[in-house]
Amino acid sequence: MQSNFSESQSVAKALLCEYGLSPEVAERSSHEITMADAWGRGSHGLLRLPHYLRRLKAGGINAKAELSVIKETGAVLALDGHGGMGHFQAHRASVLATQRAQRYGVGVVSVADSNHCGVLGLYVLEMLEQGLIGLAFTNGPAVMPAWDGNRPLLSTSPLAAGIPSQPRPTIIDMATSTVARGRIAQAAAADEEIPDGWAFDSNGIPTNDPKIALNGMLAPMAGAKGFALALMVEALTGGLVGPSLSTQVADPLSLDAIATPQRLSHLLMAIDPSAFGIDSSSTERLNEMAHQVVSSNGRLPGAGRPLPNEITPQTKIQIADSVAKEIVQMAKTANIELPPSWELAL
Repeated sequence: MQSNFSESQSVAKALLCEYGLSPEVAERSSHEITMADAWGRGSHGLLRLPHYLRRLKAGGINAKAELSVIKETGAVLALDGHGGMGHFQAHRASVLATQRAQRYGVGVVSVADSNHCGVLGLYVLEMLEQGLIGLAFTNGPAVMPAWDGNRPLLSTSPLAAGIPSQPRPTIIDMATSTVARGRIAQAAAADEEIPDGWAFDSNGIPTNDPKIALNGMLAPMAGAKGFALALMVEALTGGLVGPSLSTQVADPLSLDAIATPQRLSHLLMAIDPSAFGIDSSSTERLNEMAHQVVSSNGRLPGAGRPLPNEITPQTKIQIADSVAKEIVQMAKTANIELPPSWELAL
């Protein structure tokens, strides 16, 4: 099904409000969810909305949570998410990190006891808009074994980085597993096989069945090096921020765990290029770095992703028919009026 950004976000926001979020939290969360689809990352977009709604209803996500300060020391701010909506909380952390970097040259904000936040790369956009370098890390349910290990220990350990190059910023957004777990869920929803090398079953045997993979393990990218990078992300999130290592984080896609808070963590960092460098040319070097990539016929990471100022209400959003039907059924049950493009989903 094809819709547009405005209508898709309005449906998501209305449902999130119906399931207990405040208009402010629902507005930001629905924006990040819909942006995932605008970026072509449907595995982290509206596909996830029914899972979030079920978790809100069951108490796995605390709809009334408000961020509170654990500790504040200049450039560093530690927040408690109290089990709230990860999208809103990660975005708020990015705003606060940006403000601190503008004052101190660097800003680091953590959110403990939070939930899944979708596409991590979205949370460096705030920093990029202010000409800052942005870094973002989060953890999730354990799906990746140690190299040569036989049980899942780490999440996909995603990381994101934004580099304020011109004429377009560089946006790195990646899981440290061979593929993000949401891609596996997307394949399962479409009843499609997954390629060789993506995943193992619960016994460590390679599988092409996404449904088996969701209950098994994901392969780290680049073998032992990928696992080492994933372990670093785990240290910066579950270890440093807490309160949960990935082995303690509930699976948001599991119906058996919808009432269980995830209690995962996010770490957002903003860096002002003007505060560093042997001279005052950091920005120029970052631009030259990007130019060298493009002039060599290379492609900058994130080059194909629309920036917020390039998104319009009419930006096309493609949603799997099965996902659209499930969302429409939930909206009709809640007596939510649907926009025209969504009325056709059933």
